[in-house]
Amino acid sequence: MPEVASAPLLKIEDLHVAVDDAEILRGVSLEVASGELHAIMGPNGSGKSTLASTIAGNPGYQVTQGRILFRGEDITLWPVDVRAKAGVFMAFQYPEEIPGVPVSQFLRQAVSARKGTELSVLEVRVALTEWMQRLEMDASFASRYLNEGFSGGEKKRNEILQMAMLEPLLAVLDETDSGLDVDALRVVARGVTEVRRIQPELGIVIVTHYRRILQELTPDRVHVFIDGTIVDSGGPELAERLDTEGYERWRP
Repeated sequence: MPEVASAPLLKIEDLHVAVDDAEILRGVSLEVASGELHAIMGPNGSGKSTLASTIAGNPGYQVTQGRILFRGEDITLWPVDVRAKAGVFMAFQYPEEIPGVPVSQFLRQAVSARKGTELSVLEVRVALTEWMQRLEMDASFASRYLNEGFSGGEKKRNEILQMAMLEPLLAVLDETDSGLDVDALRVVARGVTEVRRIQPELGIVIVTHYRRILQELTPDRVHVFIDGTIVDSGGPELAERLDTEGYERWRP
């Protein structure tokens, strides 16, 4: 994919999105540079997850106005699989179970598709073992069926494991901290930090209600999301204000 010189990794321009003819996003504009971590914070129902799903290309969300640029190229109409192969990754709030498909098999297929070349079982096994150790996962995890019977923490760690293995250019983490206790949250945050250390050009957009994951992962920018649009932006100190003041002062 040709990259426009000096173009941001992700650029969203006046994005309007509807679901079943109901407008959810009402003019979102956002820029994320390579290596940056941006946090999208807002109350329930504000449209944060809609934004995440639209970036990833979920066909259930209709872009009615605006566009999404990835490395300078308009991907607004690209399907999910094409975006994924180009380097757009999404970690879901509620990862789906896939009975009968072991984690190792799923990852081998996904990584092969991402890299455009068939990887050997050994190649995948070596990388998988290393990352499972970093994410404090038991060795038996690789042979378990994807997300079947996983605890909330295991599901979220598995999402970070996928991110690490796929080596995306942009990762969208949709409420990865949801349902995690303090210890599991720290493990997941350490995993994200380790991925960023190895892939310093990785851009990340984290969607969250709460500041607690941002105490483990310091964002470059924080954006307040209310009623389908960004109403304020700032540095890490903005997350601290939201933690103490809530969202009322930004509501219309």
